Amino acid sequence: MALDFSGENLRGRNFKGRQDLAGANFSYADIRGANFTNANLTGTNFSHAKAGLQRRCAIFLVLVSWLLSGLSGLLWVVNGLLVSRIFDTSSLEFQMGGWAALIVLIAFFFVTICQGVAAGLGVLAVGIAVVFAVAIAGTQAGAAAAAAAAPGVIIGAGAGAVAGAGAIAGAGAIAGAIVVARGIVGVIAAGAGTLFSIYISWRAMKGDQKHSLVRNIAVAFAATGGTSFRGADLTNADFTQATLKSTDFRNTILICSRWHQAKMLDRVRPGSTYLQNSQVRQLLVTGQGQDKNFSRENLRGINLKKANLVDASFISTDLSEANLQDADLSRAKLKQTQLDGTDLTGATLTGAYIEDWGITNTTKLHGVRCEYVFMRLPTKEDPDPFRKPDNKQEVFADGDFANFIKPIFDTLDLYHNQGVDPRAVAIAFKNLAENHPEAELEIVAMEKRGDDKILLRAKTAAGSDKSQLSAEYFDDYNQLKALSQSQQLLLVEKDKRIISLENMVNTALKQPKFYTQGDTNMSDISGISIQGSSNVSGIAGNNSIANLGTISGNVSIALNQLPDATDAEKPGIKELLSQLQDAIVQSTYLSEEDKTEALEQVKTLAEAGKSPQESTKQKTAKTAITMLKGIFTGLPAVASLVEATNKLLPAIAKLFGLG
Repeated sequence: MALDFSGENLRGRNFKGRQDLAGANFSYADIRGANFTNANLTGTNFSHAKAGLQRRCAIFLVLVSWLLSGLSGLLWVVNGLLVSRIFDTSSLEFQMGGWAALIVLIAFFFVTICQGVAAGLGVLAVGIAVVFAVAIAGTQAGAAAAAAAAPGVIIGAGAGAVAGAGAIAGAGAIAGAIVVARGIVGVIAAGAGTLFSIYISWRAMKGDQKHSLVRNIAVAFAATGGTSFRGADLTNADFTQATLKSTDFRNTILICSRWHQAKMLDRVRPGSTYLQNSQVRQLLVTGQGQDKNFSRENLRGINLKKANLVDASFISTDLSEANLQDADLSRAKLKQTQLDGTDLTGATLTGAYIEDWGITNTTKLHGVRCEYVFMRLPTKEDPDPFRKPDNKQEVFADGDFANFIKPIFDTLDLYHNQGVDPRAVAIAFKNLAENHPEAELEIVAMEKRGDDKILLRAKTAAGSDKSQLSAEYFDDYNQLKALSQSQQLLLVEKDKRIISLENMVNTALKQPKFYTQGDTNMSDISGISIQGSSNVSGIAGNNSIANLGTISGNVSIALNQLPDATDAEKPGIKELLSQLQDAIVQSTYLSEEDKTEALEQVKTLAEAGKSPQESTKQKTAKTAITMLKGIFTGLPAVASLVEATNKLLPAIAKLFGLG
């Protein structure tokens, strides 16, 4: 049973390394100064808890900060006196030292404000060299002493003002009375230095990245003695409305941890976790990320449940294992976003740009609400690129999007990008199928990419290790590719299955865009049947893409030449092909090119229906039906076209004597 510490006073308690705290209840507890280092806090409830420093630690740190502030102020006063030597007419060397210090300080102020503390400290280093040069060039011992003291004072002033601590440098012996002008300059310099310190501190605590060094030092200092979760497992932990000032989260596991309305999350010590980003912290606390840019961030395991992410950019962002349940990602840019194991249950994706997004078979898409998506990022020329569904008057019905997108990651994709060897492809794929019958490999598509590149796509059984299959295939393929033609022929040994697949690859490489093929179930390699591949090069329409309207008209002409059915209750070839034509034209899931290719096959079937030779009729019909199945492969199961073809194609095949 989970432990219950709700509402208890646990200040200073030591839970270091405890493994029995999973699911424990620390809600409303006072955990200031508690130590949870390396503890197992999976699913733990810290809602409304109060973390941070105990009172005695807070008092001690306040006293130390006052001491450091006093030292900083003193250094600025000394530094002001050094600059005031500009008015010391008794010594030219003293005046030169004062001017050098003033120039260095002005440069330090300007560079630090514009480029940050690190760059400002670089200016100080250069200033040291300059002031030492002045000292060395001096002829009087007093001038040399003053010049030698200057860099130490400048360094101390800069470091004390910016980092809160510094070393007191000797100011050297200042002889004589200080004139009124020198006093005024000293006060002005000291005041300017103090205001400068206040400004830099304010910008740093506001999250200005230029001054992150100052902020990191301040936060680390303030977290000393505070609540520590360092190295703890906080998976699914709940920090809703918890107070988290001066808390250490370095090296923690923060998968799906909840931070809604957490207080002072900007004052924690985040280490390298996603809490180091100020914009991400704001998103976690408020749930509002509309129109924000989170591109290229590592947000693995982040909890954005019910977050408003409309128009947000997550280009190349790692959102693996993240919780995006019920999040609104309308019009979000998800190009190359990693979503392995991400929970998108109930999320809204209408209008999202999903170019090359990284979903896997572990991505949860149940209940996703989506009317349409875009497969590319928008441009000025094309603000709605590659919309799916293609028809802008159509939208996905409930549940359709998950079915539409699923085939994209339910296949083994074998991409060949360097001089495709069709015979090596055929042999390697045959070997892979023989070695892994449990994978139930089935070729569903071949797509030409460029002049001599090809993508071979095969369906696999659920749970198949696609990474292993791909690696094994390409190891074999590369070895086969290195063999001579005669050596490859010895492996083929008149194997018609390999010859057929080789013909398929050759044909695909000759197509203007892509070629698909169905009914290539490879789970039983001894019975492989690659239908129509031997005559695939003669299929009508493969070498040109005609206008869709023209093709549809030609199909209608061919259908009108077929005889009508003699029995009204038993449709014939003409009636069935007419229904198939209508289903293809009205489909919202096929592209224009897919529709054109499909209609070409319908026209081929219509022309085959007029052939007097039965063997030729059956051969042509078999090839055309196979091509249609290949074109329709991968469509959502709920698509009306799929429902129609599942009924029509078997009936058409039967009328051609193929059933």
